[in-house]
Amino acid sequence: MSDQRPWLAQYPAGIPANIDTSPYPALKDLLAASTKKYANRVAFHCMGKDLTYKELDKKSTAFGAYLHYRGLQPGDKVALMMPNLLQYPIALHGILKAGLVIVNTNPLYTPREMKHQFTDAGVKGILIAENFAANLQQIIKDTEINTVITTSIGELLGFLKGGITNFVVRNVKNMVPKYDLPGAVTFSTALDEGTKHELPQFEANPDDTVALQYTGGTTGVSKGAMLTNKNLVANALQAKTWLASKMEEATDGRLLCPLPLYHIFALSVNCFGLFTHGIANVLITNPRDMSSLVKAFKDNKIAGLTGVNTLFNGMLNNPGFQKLDFRHLQLAVGGGMAVQRPVAEAWQKLTGVPLSEGYGLTEASPCTNMNPLNENQRIGTIGLPMSSTDMRIWNEDENRVATSEERGEIQVKGPQVMKGYYNRPDETAKVMQDGWLKTGDIGMMSEDGFFRIVDRKKDMILVSGFNVFPNEVEDVMAGHPKILECAAVGIPSEKSGEVVKLFVVKKDKSLTEKEVTEYARENLTGYKVPKAIEFREDLPKSNVGKILRRMLRE
Repeated sequence: MSDQRPWLAQYPAGIPANIDTSPYPALKDLLAASTKKYANRVAFHCMGKDLTYKELDKKSTAFGAYLHYRGLQPGDKVALMMPNLLQYPIALHGILKAGLVIVNTNPLYTPREMKHQFTDAGVKGILIAENFAANLQQIIKDTEINTVITTSIGELLGFLKGGITNFVVRNVKNMVPKYDLPGAVTFSTALDEGTKHELPQFEANPDDTVALQYTGGTTGVSKGAMLTNKNLVANALQAKTWLASKMEEATDGRLLCPLPLYHIFALSVNCFGLFTHGIANVLITNPRDMSSLVKAFKDNKIAGLTGVNTLFNGMLNNPGFQKLDFRHLQLAVGGGMAVQRPVAEAWQKLTGVPLSEGYGLTEASPCTNMNPLNENQRIGTIGLPMSSTDMRIWNEDENRVATSEERGEIQVKGPQVMKGYYNRPDETAKVMQDGWLKTGDIGMMSEDGFFRIVDRKKDMILVSGFNVFPNEVEDVMAGHPKILECAAVGIPSEKSGEVVKLFVVKKDKSLTEKEVTEYARENLTGYKVPKAIEFREDLPKSNVGKILRRMLRE
């Protein structure tokens, strides 16, 4: 690591410059230490049901033993495809204990997308929520999958509540299409059968790949980032140390987890980093159902939560959320997309707690930056690099490190950076250079080490030779009192090459195009002012609520 890291002077008290991963050769070792230390505490809570660390340990061992009994060997790939349910952490821990590789799969994937991921990864086993089993049926013959375990939403909620939940999901909401998967067993059957078999011990190496985390494929075909034991242990410890001060103040509280655990943000921060603090994660199965979020706050002493900008904005504009008691809240962390200044300011005004922005990407397990959780926090920045992490702004034109006044590509080096893309050395070479990960994000660094994202390289709009960054336009326009959400993209123009188009979701139905344009002219340089405005009922979003600009461009 470089000794010239100006951000170290800004580090919160107790945050080390570097972290030591050597006590935990494998991710399973880190998790085992926590399950032993906090055996009688609640690890996860979902839909009114608690799962203690001890129960998680016992059930995950049974699940791992079942997978081994079915013939899966260390290094084989197992897909997990479900929303946030208690079944997820049990299966996750079981897969790791058996030496298998996790392949997280978005349950909203189409059969085509499933087929690509499963064949690319060479998946041999899968745990899938029955709601999506019909899609698996369409493509399973084209894959190597020979072990299929299905689960229902209510499977671990107890006889009465689970039965009612499954009846409503299957028969009232008709959310489970008919399917036929010969040889498939239920999750409960797998756990019962697993208790009859031993789970052999195996030797794990820090550089072993334990997760294939697929990127969204926004820059081409979806690729599997190979995340190793060391990558995920490092990121868990980085998150643990950074958040320790707030978590120590919240020993009787719980953490709200509305982001899906199959997404790298929640996987690394909630499932691994915060798990090691011995504090319960309250899983939200459907984060689009704002009433479930409000109920979770009412029913639990919520001490912290992770989310994306659109989620925090949605909560702020929910009447039920606005009436909640936030006395237990210590921490709110935003990532996955830029946190807009108006949202951060409104959040702190309502809750009394800063909305701390972090930064990361799938290829870095994902966290590379975090804002200090004290008075040194700076709204509008992604904060400081985490322990053991070097960052630089790279001037590609002149092949040098940029000055604090210049924009350039953010590049990262640290123990959390992936091994590479699975079976794609050519793609790996495009993003890795001398150990540095090229993020594709344009940013700047202040003289004292705070980093700020300007925008994605591919999202940049070129107006008459001037660079327009959508994040800046969106950040400004989100401050209009009648705008709920907005997204800026570039569209072709004969006169200037491109112009800015703004998609707007109204907070106040009286909002007019003229008002939007006048507000833009008051707050933006002329070439940044949207020349086209389109009102929409909603904006297309990813599974975690990140606005998909590429779909708007298309």
